Amino acid sequence: MTAGECGVQGITVAKAYLHPYEEPPICHTNGAGAVFFGGCSLRCVFCQNYEVSRAERGRKLSPRELASLFQKLEEEGADTLDLVTCDHVIPEVAEAFSYYRPRIPVVFNSGGYVTEAALQMISPFVDIWLPDLKFCSSDLSLRYTGRGDYFDVAKKALRFMAQKPIVWEGNSLKLGILVRHLVLPSCTSDSLRVLDFLKEILPESAPLSLMRQYTPLGDIEGYPELQRKVTAREYRRVVDYALLLGFTNLYTQGKESAEAGYVPVWDE
Repeated sequence: MTAGECGVQGITVAKAYLHPYEEPPICHTNGAGAVFFGGCSLRCVFCQNYEVSRAERGRKLSPRELASLFQKLEEEGADTLDLVTCDHVIPEVAEAFSYYRPRIPVVFNSGGYVTEAALQMISPFVDIWLPDLKFCSSDLSLRYTGRGDYFDVAKKALRFMAQKPIVWEGNSLKLGILVRHLVLPSCTSDSLRVLDFLKEILPESAPLSLMRQYTPLGDIEGYPELQRKVTAREYRRVVDYALLLGFTNLYTQGKESAEAGYVPVWDE
């Protein structure tokens, strides 16, 4: 077998730890038990986890070893089990759950570019869907990810995920969907289109995270428009539109979130 487009063959894990910087509903006391998988089906040029998405970091694990890692994070007090970008290794992750089923909520943390067939395979093990919706524009997705069909795939994936009932326990999300959207420089018009689509499909109580954390990292030398942070005016435009549409369960970020210091150290 050879490595696929995601850059890996089988499971690789670049980091697994109690991650304190996820949204409060999934990271409320001790942190999310985040497992960062090597490789990615999108390969965004601006990726903040560039080394990991290109499979340049990570240790190979069998599904049984991955199951042991899940159990270890749970025993350390993780609020949730946060599977970060495992879209490309769903069969192996599903096998890991056959060896150990955590008693904490399982979070499927995805770039959104995943088929409904793959989601159906992992769905029995997932409590919370945590997808990105990056773009509506095929021009933007082609330029920044090489995937002109990103929205065509992602909209089907999110419609599938949005069917899960929303269940809260206090301020903790136990079941449901929490969508993320990263605001990019000079792309706010597309962000408004993203919000229009999300308003159409999401349950009324579903939380939405509008991220201001874009930091000029990755392989952006040939992308001058990406070589700056998002301005306060750009971010405010997107947040104001979300409020206008009636999103009340809204998570936002301050400008301090756009710092390289928030990127994990890849110590494997």
